[in-house]
Amino acid sequence: MTAWSTDDELFTLAERELFTCVVGDIMDKLCLFHQFLPPQIRPILNEAIVIGRAMPVLGGNVFEESSPGSANRLMEKPFGLMLEAVDDLQKGEVYICTGSAPRNATWGEMMATRATKLGARGAVLDGYYRDTKGLIRMNFPTFGYGSYGQDSAPRYKVHDFRVPIEIGAVRIHPGDIIFGDIDGVCIVPKEAEREVFSKALEKARGEKLVKKSLEAGLSAVAAYSEHGIM
Repeated sequence: MTAWSTDDELFTLAERELFTCVVGDIMDKLCLFHQFLPPQIRPILNEAIVIGRAMPVLGGNVFEESSPGSANRLMEKPFGLMLEAVDDLQKGEVYICTGSAPRNATWGEMMATRATKLGARGAVLDGYYRDTKGLIRMNFPTFGYGSYGQDSAPRYKVHDFRVPIEIGAVRIHPGDIIFGDIDGVCIVPKEAEREVFSKALEKARGEKLVKKSLEAGLSAVAAYSEHGIM
């Protein structure tokens, strides 16, 4: 039996007791070796934590805000489906996007305001965010390459959302769990989430005992021999 019965309970447990290192360690043991997003995806503030269900968004480069007469009617629409994607966020979800060259911001304060109203839990970007002071004031968990004010309107459109995406070596499906902190962002496949988080909680609690043993003077070799954790 797991220590949680709802997503809210799991997310609260993870925020209180877990960190990405221990979750990643457990996934390694389960042969899920490629679950961390690239290390340049960093929190807007060191203390920021994001955890929630993935709502993947796929975008791409464009070179003008609107292209009338294109074979693709989406090219006539500023931002493509970006605003529709934000409006489709559900309670407990995290907006996660990729697909374009990192030459503009793909998230900002107005999007975060709408996402907060819908109960979303954060944004993870394979690129930049902007309106950084506003995002910090809102305390909205945002992860990306950093802040960059250049607008997306003539440079970027969302093509689709709620579809599988890939960032680095990681494939992200709708409903996977995103967990991020100062050490990075990892993706927990939904089919493995109960085993991963149950074992991660067990390991995190065990590490506290190991730390006490080390503080008391036990050697690293002896502590590992006794607890099987390091």
